[in-house]
Amino acid sequence: MAFAALSSGVSGLTAFTEGIGIISDNIVNVNTVGYKETRSRFTTLVTETQSTTRFSPGGVAARAQTLISEQGLLRSTASQTDLGVDGAGFFVVRAAPSANSPDGEIQFTRAGNFTPDSAGFLKNTAGNFLLGFPIDSQGNIPTNIGDLNTLEPINVSGLTGTAEATSEVSLRANLQSSLTATTTGGSGVGGVVAQGDLADGTIAPDFAQTITVFDSQGSSQGLTLAAVKTGTNTFRFEIFAQDPTAINVAETPPGLVMSGEINFNSDGSLASFNQEFPNAVLINPANGQQISPTANLNFAGGASTETVTFNFGRAGDNDGITQFDSTSTLISSNVNGAVFGNVIGTNISEDGVVTALFDNGLSRDVFQLPVATFPNPDGLTRLQGNAFGVSDNSGNFSVVLPGTGGAGTIAPSTLEASTVDLAEEFADLIVTQRSFSASTRIISAADEVLEELVRI
Repeated sequence: MAFAALSSGVSGLTAFTEGIGIISDNIVNVNTVGYKETRSRFTTLVTETQSTTRFSPGGVAARAQTLISEQGLLRSTASQTDLGVDGAGFFVVRAAPSANSPDGEIQFTRAGNFTPDSAGFLKNTAGNFLLGFPIDSQGNIPTNIGDLNTLEPINVSGLTGTAEATSEVSLRANLQSSLTATTTGGSGVGGVVAQGDLADGTIAPDFAQTITVFDSQGSSQGLTLAAVKTGTNTFRFEIFAQDPTAINVAETPPGLVMSGEINFNSDGSLASFNQEFPNAVLINPANGQQISPTANLNFAGGASTETVTFNFGRAGDNDGITQFDSTSTLISSNVNGAVFGNVIGTNISEDGVVTALFDNGLSRDVFQLPVATFPNPDGLTRLQGNAFGVSDNSGNFSVVLPGTGGAGTIAPSTLEASTVDLAEEFADLIVTQRSFSASTRIISAADEVLEELVRI
């Protein structure tokens, strides 16, 4: 029995030593960003016996439990690249010697103190690189967001000096309904207005406005939008290059991009577009559907040919080109594409969209941050650098967009504080130290009993 008591005391020394180690680890990480406190959970060791008159001591064992799912306090910072997760989920990072290393290991962390390295890649103080989905020029991310192979290290400085060609032009304009229709003087049979008469100057337009588009090399080119009334609720509409030697040089007339007739309803709303050039086709959708003819822009400066969609508005609606009895005017135009200057900053939204800010006043969405969630985050494996890895207890992870699928949102310019309560840790330290001392008294008492037995 004395030997059993001695073993019980030794188990106490082992368990409380481990408990002191856990508490000390919590205390030294009281200021570690995103740190999750670990708690000592003690369990009994029982020696099974069939006797009802004798007791066989067992002892105690310590089990460490990391409270990973506990939300830490979000503290505001001055850095745009400091990030926190407000709710469940983790940032997806790669632990590797360099951002593009093929040997990097995918890990998960709540430590969002990311800063650019010398190459412009965002990484935290542990050296883990932040991963995200690249956003293309149309604002789209990969369709299969569950495939980690589509994730890339986030780097916005590499966009300096890049260009994006125009692929879409949205127009809002009014064509005056009370204009007198032009039915003669054109190049068509009987002098009617025909394709290209506005582009080559044969007919003077009732409305003309120039917009700027961009080629793949970032050069800006002017396109003229011109219209002339040719009948009741009907206008000829042409788009051509302001400089005929810069775009669609081989067309007739040179510089012609698009030609056709716009038809309106009796209430002044857009009805249809009868496209003559290019791709002769009648675009006559049902009410509420978009009228969006396309055309090719062949740039003479060596830039690639671009297919551009011109959005005229929805049929039966007044959100695009309309016909009312007010002065013909271009209300607004939205043209994508640009030449980007030097990156001067980064903005990250609550939805996890990373936007690069340029010194010429432009901005561009470049990455989408994902959030990884787990069925049991407390079952994750702790890794070096305040990161976590998948384990059998955590379950498989799901990669979702912030704010969806139970995931939290991104909190920009904030850092998640450690969940350690220093006062509680010091109190536990005192209790654990006293428990350790009590276990030594058990060993001392058992030693005295054994000494008496030997003396007998």
